[in-house]
Amino acid sequence: MAVDELDTRILRLLLEQPRTSVREYARILDVARGTLQARLDRMERDGVITGTGPSLSPAALDHPVLAFVHIEVTQGHLDDVGDALAAVPEIVEAFSITGGGDLLARVVGRDNAHLEDVIQKLISLPGVVRTRTEVALRERVPYRLLPLVESVGRAARV
Repeated sequence: MAVDELDTRILRLLLEQPRTSVREYARILDVARGTLQARLDRMERDGVITGTGPSLSPAALDHPVLAFVHIEVTQGHLDDVGDALAAVPEIVEAFSITGGGDLLARVVGRDNAHLEDVIQKLISLPGVVRTRTEVALRERVPYRLLPLVESVGRAARV
């Protein structure tokens, strides 16, 4: 979907001030509320905006250990293993990947022992051949989309 300059300004506000009302966004951007709402609806429909909930910190929820687990799966069992991963609360996201493994999961734990318990649970899932775990030491670049939004906005102006 093409994003124009107004869309970029809207997305920037959503990222910088996520708890502001639509009415206030319209005032800040100096556009009609209906125009703003139509843009938001279109970007939601097109999958640009995928959620509006709060960002939560696993560390603040007593799960400060973060690991990335590569999971190798028996051929033909990718969907089954993916479904089983969804039932493990410590897995905060998982992706099918290319390269060394079939799945990559972001896993959180209360401590290293708890992380090991979670990994042992993963290893015991039917269809899992092996896992390889990398523990994150420190976040260097937090999850962000604003630089991408700004880059897309600059490209839209050209």
